[in-house]
Amino acid sequence: MKKYFNPVVMAGGIGSRLWPLSRSLFPKQFQELVANKDNHTMLQQTFQRLSGLSIGLTQLICNQDHRFLAAEQCRAINMDAQIILEPMGRNTAPVVIMSALRLLEADSDDPMLILSADHAVSDEKSFRSALSDAHELAVSGNIVTLGIEPTFACTGYGYIRYGKKIKGGYKASQFVEKPEEKVAQDYLSKGNYLWNSGNFVVRPSVLIDEAEEHCPELLRMCRKNLQSVEHDLDFIRLSEQEFSKCESISIDFAIMEHTKKAAVIKIDCGWSDIGDLHALKDSNKSDNNGNVLKGDVVSRNARDCLVRADNRLVVILGVDNIAVVETEDAVLISSLDYAQQVKDIVLDLKNREEVVHHREVFRPWGSYDSIDSGTNYQVKLIKVNPGCSLSLQRHKYRAEHWVVVEGIANVHLDGIDHVLNANDSIYIPVGSIHRLENATDQLLQLVEVQSGSYLGEDDIERFEDIYGRN
Repeated sequence: MKKYFNPVVMAGGIGSRLWPLSRSLFPKQFQELVANKDNHTMLQQTFQRLSGLSIGLTQLICNQDHRFLAAEQCRAINMDAQIILEPMGRNTAPVVIMSALRLLEADSDDPMLILSADHAVSDEKSFRSALSDAHELAVSGNIVTLGIEPTFACTGYGYIRYGKKIKGGYKASQFVEKPEEKVAQDYLSKGNYLWNSGNFVVRPSVLIDEAEEHCPELLRMCRKNLQSVEHDLDFIRLSEQEFSKCESISIDFAIMEHTKKAAVIKIDCGWSDIGDLHALKDSNKSDNNGNVLKGDVVSRNARDCLVRADNRLVVILGVDNIAVVETEDAVLISSLDYAQQVKDIVLDLKNREEVVHHREVFRPWGSYDSIDSGTNYQVKLIKVNPGCSLSLQRHKYRAEHWVVVEGIANVHLDGIDHVLNANDSIYIPVGSIHRLENATDQLLQLVEVQSGSYLGEDDIERFEDIYGRN
């Protein structure tokens, strides 16, 4: 008999401990942080490790600002998922409960497989084997979590105390959120605590019954939210007004700390939540000196370091146990012992654009990279994906000059259509109605020079947009 799963993949969060790699508009789950032969992102790897399982309805939860990133990455691996958009973060409990309610509305009570989109698993065979055991426990009415045997006193993970052995696993008797180091060390020495991976298997009906008992007001709000969802293109959009009324609480606090149905399965699959730079280093292959080096990096007399160079040469000499992360617009240098504290730096930088996005900003049609800027001018490299187009628009304060460097551009300008090849250019005056399109199956790249009294991204008046933006 086939064991069907209904995956619920949570792709929220910004991964602030991985700054400057992870930013609020391009967080870690949409990046390739762990080397793999297919160059897949964390989200894509999450879906790919389900290969071979019998899959029912798949739901992907993400922030509305990431909707096109999520959709494109699903499309690239032929993953058919219903994408549910959160207007803001409310932790895990509201969206997990709503996902369960949606499954019951679809007459499916096969176990939900609740996964985080930003975790790494090196032994996928062991992972799938554990899911098979978890399925049996879930079918019999348990809420099953996957527990990891701790290897050190980590203060960045939650812990599960386990007790009585049951078929396929253990009864879980206590859930503890990220303890202090002394407490974590005590758990490690006792030997009956596991790291909480945050991955769960549970039948939708069981989860809803437990929500009815332990968080009835949140359950009521989740039901109300589902009555106000809107369908936007291929997305399911939650109401900002209604979703904001949901309590911001994790599934651990809302249900797991109170339920008598909690069970845990020990799993040894090379799991990591890639929660900080230290975890990122440990999840990638190191050289003979214990260094993980990516990009144009030269190392001499250095040990146990993590270096990522995205744009230029980085040299390390005579250093140990440090992280160097070089991006187009920011560089972080830190002892790996301070990996957990990178989030504090991000709070200090909260008003800076470097926290929000990389210099290259992704859009549903492609991306733009702000190469240079100054008083009354800005230069961008614009990439338009095959078959994509920008909105029909005009600008009130800026003019633009476009020079094609690769591909063929179709430009609609004030009612006249133009075709531009490499080295061709065109001028877009202030107030002109225009659209840029790539009708070919090859990437289009052009340099855009903007000039004017105001160059902000909000100086766009859209008349037509296939992506549903205002």
